[in-house]
This record gives sequence, structure tokens and C-alpha cells, in this order.
Amino acid sequence: MAISYSSGIGKPKSSSEGIDRLRINFDSNLRRWFCRNIGIWNSRRQYFFDDEKAVNLDMFINVEKLNQSNPEFECYRFKWWCEDEKDFFTKRPTYKSEGVITARLQGHQLFREGSYLSDSSCISNIRQVDEHEMIFESNYDNWHILEHTRLIDQDKFRSRVIYSWFKDQLKIVENHHEIRIKNPN
Repeated sequence: MAISYSSGIGKPKSSSEGIDRLRINFDSNLRRWFCRNIGIWNSRRQYFFDDEKAVNLDMFINVEKLNQSNPEFECYRFKWWCEDEKDFFTKRPTYKSEGVITARLQGHQLFREGSYLSDSSCISNIRQVDEHEMIFESNYDNWHILEHTRLIDQDKFRSRVIYSWFKDQLKIVENHHEIRIKNPN
């Protein structure tokens, strides 16, 4: 049985036409949202690990769009570094003080060549909250990651809240307040 809807004008359209139109709309919104993130960000982070006190850390993130010949997807490079490591990375060797991840945006998924907590590749499913916020959900190496990223004040700031479960136990909660320090536009 085919499902159809009516636009109110002419004959009913099949549901697959509506779904394709929605997918194209979602793809263009998602691509536009990613382009709004391009630039260098100062990431002021607060980590909560199990029962420990909160840990603060400043990092930098450079988001770049890579040239891509295939119009089906877009590729991005995420490079991060820390200028004042303190002892954060020696106490937590799963975190890296610097690194690069290349990711491919395809439909409503982000295919990453690596992950922040391991070198494993992963796929993040993306849900759009509104034009300013996306939710990324990833699973790899017994980790389940839920990340909310919101652009604020005409893309001058980003707010990121990340929840990380390891083997079904909530292990890490992160709050990131990010300030754009370089906009290529």
C-alpha cells in the first residue's frame, strides 16, 4: 500500500517524493550549519569525570572545509591543539593534546576517520534541533557519545555539551564554551 499526501493543488504525490524533498532540505541545512562552524575556535572546557572535581582546560580547534569533487558529500578537517597542557593529558592518556580528524558529511551522518577517545573510525548520526543546534550520536569501542552543539550570537560562540558512556556507565560530562577567534569569511 502506497502512502500519499496532497499539497492541495492537483493530484496527490507519492510519499517517496516528499521524503526525497525533505532529505534534500535537511542536507542543505546541515551543510550550511557545518559551513557556519568553519574557522578557529578557542575552546574553554570543563570536564566532569565520575566522582572527581571538575577539571578546566583551554584548547583550540580549527574547522576547515576540504575541496571535494563528489557532490554527494562534503569533507571537513578538525584540528585541535592545547598550548598549556598542565597535567591533564598525562593523567588521562586516552585524550590527546593535539590531533586531526577528517570527516565526511553524507546525508544525516558524519563518517569520521578517527575518534576523540580512540583511533577507531566511527559514524555519527545527526539530528537537527533547529537552525542553530545539532545533536551527534556515536558508538565506538564500547563508548556511546551524545553531543549537543549550538551556534550562538550570529556564530560568534558555540556551546557544546557532551555525555560519554563507557559500557553503559556515564563516565564523562563535558561543557565547552567556544569563542570564534578567526572567521575565514
